[in-house]
Amino acid sequence: MAGNSGPLSPRAKLAVTAGKAAAAVSRAAGRGSGSVIGGKVALRLDPDLLARLATHLDVVLVSATNGKTTTTRLIAEALRASGPVVSNALGANMPAGITSALAGGSDARYGVIEVDEKYLAMVARDVSPKAIALLNLSRDQLDRAAETRMLAEKWREGLAGTKAVIIANADDPLIVWAASSSPNVVWVAAGQEWKDDAWSCPSCGGVMQRPGDDWFCGECGFRRPTPSWALSGDYVLDPHGSAWPIRLQLPGRANKANATSSAAVAATFGVPPQVALERMYQVQAVAGRYDVITFMNREMRLLLAKNPAGWLETFSLIDGPPAPVLLSVNARGADGTDTSWLWDVDYTRLTGHPIFVIGDRKLDLAVRLEVAGQNFQVCESVDEVVQKAPPGRIEVIANYTAFQDLRRRVGN
Repeated sequence: MAGNSGPLSPRAKLAVTAGKAAAAVSRAAGRGSGSVIGGKVALRLDPDLLARLATHLDVVLVSATNGKTTTTRLIAEALRASGPVVSNALGANMPAGITSALAGGSDARYGVIEVDEKYLAMVARDVSPKAIALLNLSRDQLDRAAETRMLAEKWREGLAGTKAVIIANADDPLIVWAASSSPNVVWVAAGQEWKDDAWSCPSCGGVMQRPGDDWFCGECGFRRPTPSWALSGDYVLDPHGSAWPIRLQLPGRANKANATSSAAVAATFGVPPQVALERMYQVQAVAGRYDVITFMNREMRLLLAKNPAGWLETFSLIDGPPAPVLLSVNARGADGTDTSWLWDVDYTRLTGHPIFVIGDRKLDLAVRLEVAGQNFQVCESVDEVVQKAPPGRIEVIANYTAFQDLRRRVGN
């Protein structure tokens, strides 16, 4: 393995080889990329492998409820301006998937790693990152994820005293609370449309005051820090006050926010904002998200949204009526089995659109749309939706496994 770490030990080499073999067997059997099973095998043979693989890399970790995969991809593109990058670009973001990704990057200079929220402190301990990007925290996978404030507290404890530069969203009180234990924080004004998980102060439990874009706790004085980077319209404002245009092929305000955080991360590694943002233009789709495909002679745009905050951002991407909208929700293990979050989403944003509903939990969604006074049809399959939908590009919004099901069916 290249770099200043010296060669891998025989045990580590064996672990990497065995992991790659297990991944190849999994792929040959048609069970996906094999990255998770490969990583599990490798870590079983050498529990310290993740730390060993990271020693020659400048690592940035990316964690959040929404936007991890896209931001990881944007940062990776930006850092390629300075050298080879290894990244878990397909979103396998727990230790096994991360280990698999790094095992494939022996000649890389940078490691750009998406990390599941629950594993952030552990992975940070193992890989000694140079930077950590914290974007947002909101309710997700209600049956198994910790309550958001508890998660922020875990991050705060796990990152206390870290040597990494923390690039953190100043507009999310939970992120600010989590990052505030760190000695070196770069604050980014990336915005926060979804506020329903941050009405109480994470420091004292008091009621959060939110005048305009500002926020503070009236009881303990915990408040929004002054950002040094900011998203302003279609521009990134850097710490010197210069405005750099954002030109993305990815749609929506949320991706401009992701690009702003990514530019701040790239600057930490010496890549200027202009270079970083120009490189981000290369990203057209991320693991199928935002892809526009043709299926049964109809154009469809595939949008992933897994929780209330994600659905709110995604609704803002859909142009006015009468564009038909297909909604698909499952509640399998990877989604979280509790669908009560559907009641937190404001479906009146879709008023005027013909809505079609499929997925394992289509009836849960149908009840919610009925209460919201929306016009919709429940269908058995995407094929049926295409036959019934009026003209125009079909906007498809699906949660995690429903999104994978749809990609398989439409050949994406």
